[in-house]
Amino acid sequence: MIALSRTDTSVVGRWWWTVDRWTLAALGLLIALGCLLTLAASPAVAQRIGLDQYHFVRRQFAFLVPALCFMFGASLLTPLWVRRLGLAGFVFFLLLMALTLVMGSEIKGAHRWLYLGGLSLQPSEFVKPCFAVVSAWMFAEQRRVRGFPGNLIAIVLVLVVAGILLMQPDFGMTVVIVAVWLTQFFLAGLPMVLLALGGGVSAAGLGGAYFLSPHVASRIDRFLDPAVGDTYQIQRAMEAFQAGGLFGRGPGDGLVKSVLPDAHTDFIFAVAGEEYGVFLCLVIIAIFAFIVLRSLSRLLSENNLFILLAGTGLIAQFGLQAIINIGVNLRLMPTKGMTLPFISYGGSSLVALALGMGMMLALTRTRPSLRGEL
Repeated sequence: MIALSRTDTSVVGRWWWTVDRWTLAALGLLIALGCLLTLAASPAVAQRIGLDQYHFVRRQFAFLVPALCFMFGASLLTPLWVRRLGLAGFVFFLLLMALTLVMGSEIKGAHRWLYLGGLSLQPSEFVKPCFAVVSAWMFAEQRRVRGFPGNLIAIVLVLVVAGILLMQPDFGMTVVIVAVWLTQFFLAGLPMVLLALGGGVSAAGLGGAYFLSPHVASRIDRFLDPAVGDTYQIQRAMEAFQAGGLFGRGPGDGLVKSVLPDAHTDFIFAVAGEEYGVFLCLVIIAIFAFIVLRSLSRLLSENNLFILLAGTGLIAQFGLQAIINIGVNLRLMPTKGMTLPFISYGGSSLVALALGMGMMLALTRTRPSLRGEL
């Protein structure tokens, strides 16, 4: 139990009395559920592919330590330092993301990962939160400084990011980043005509991806008509939810984790549904909804445009990623390899999400005055 006086002027003391402790507690609960479900899903996957039973468990718990450090450290920052961190992270990881095109390892036909010192890194996961901060800064500067071409810079940056992602290719990540960017642009005062134009261009891009990429076309076709292709993972996931019922088969008694290749990553929500039932699934959804709505409610009272746009972008990414993962598991969306935040296995995703939510916690802290912080 943390016992800090309101008169404590230390960095941690000021942080404790200004951070949103309800959101912090919800994130802690989500991380705890992620640990529980990793223990439930990953041993069977590891054994099936010939690894030590607790291979994925040890790796995920090892990544959890730097992830918590990143979240706590970022949440201590002022808005000025959040902006600086976002810019530095964006430049660094954008360069690494470009390197994946020439040095990246190919996994399932995509070049999204770099191997550094025996560890695999997906730079685009880190570009995602950092770009939300940088684009918010550009949109805010456009309105704060007369003649500053913030909108133009933001447009060029999103085209660069989207271009690299499409070359990897990673259409799902592209959709998330562009959707969040459009949301920020709209909140910054994008005219409705330009918003409609952006929506039209995005729709045209999705149509182009369908006709030009057999991989994307296959996923959409299988979603619309399961009979046209392999829907093995989706079918097993739906069977898992049916078998789990209201309260599940019981911890450790699930069967789907033994047959689903991605039971510990993309389909861990199905494992939760089978072993713990609809009850736990609704709890997980409620926690995500609480974090998103709680954060947005604190941002609604914000007068600083940068904080409003950056915070909205970060929490929109978080919520949209959860919606996509859960939607895929429930066969409400075409399959997309996207993790469930803080629950699915994945080191890059875990650490990047922790960084993003740490910056969001920093931006939603209570501040009597922003003088000297922007």
